[in-house]
Amino acid sequence: MRLLKHKKVAFLGAGSMAEAMISGVVKSGKMRAENVYVTNKSNAAKLERLESRYGINAMPQSELPYEDIDMFILAMKPKGAAGALEALKDKLVPGQVVVSVLAGISTGFMEDNLKDGQQVVRVMPNTSSMIQESATAISPGLHTSDENIEDIKELLSSMGKVFLIEEEQMDIFTGLAGSGPAYFYYLMEHMERVGRENGMDEKMAREIIAQTILGAAKMIIEKDETPEVLRKNVTSPNGTTASGLNALRKYNGGTAISQAVNHAANRSKEINRELEGVLVPS
Repeated sequence: MRLLKHKKVAFLGAGSMAEAMISGVVKSGKMRAENVYVTNKSNAAKLERLESRYGINAMPQSELPYEDIDMFILAMKPKGAAGALEALKDKLVPGQVVVSVLAGISTGFMEDNLKDGQQVVRVMPNTSSMIQESATAISPGLHTSDENIEDIKELLSSMGKVFLIEEEQMDIFTGLAGSGPAYFYYLMEHMERVGRENGMDEKMAREIIAQTILGAAKMIIEKDETPEVLRKNVTSPNGTTASGLNALRKYNGGTAISQAVNHAANRSKEINRELEGVLVPS
């Protein structure tokens, strides 16, 4: 295990993803809270809350000790990426690495808009990092050192499982995992509603559904079987499960799921193209 306790990380942006990552990092104990910084342009109240809750350093962007930071993590909304890269460009020193958790921000885009040879990494966690159960992808740029790649992998592993993937796979990873939790929440909303309509206590229905999804996910992880095999194993001919699955097929449930993933992945690509039109490489 690499030692990260002496590294310093700055989150540029204080939104929900930044907080989820901060929570995972601090709770894991792999980094000292005093070595974690967070900043944004205007929301002082949010910064104060993050500092109080996690014991980290929250401050305006102008007060950030840029030269002391080892990793800068871009965690603002994608539309703010251009300004963040411009602000960083003249402040970075050799050895520092810029990490983007923003959908659509490619390593090439960052490299084109920072100093020549700048170390950059694109990552995609999801909000389950708040409870240290994220599925997180990492894709390093051309100039990133092996040491910094290992440090970032170790940092992100505090929030769940890390997958090293090729840059061209990042958009589909966004569709599968970055946006994935919302698909399951949407499914749970509808299942919970049916439970209520049939007289079940709302909280009990929610807990039953959550435990069912958790158990199914653990079966996938722990059993050396495909989802198709496991589905068939629990589906008796003419039984209740078969009836439910037939309804999903009748109402194009599989098509809807496929389209959700594809649309999210395509939107990630669109965001990248939009941003490339905002900031022209120097």
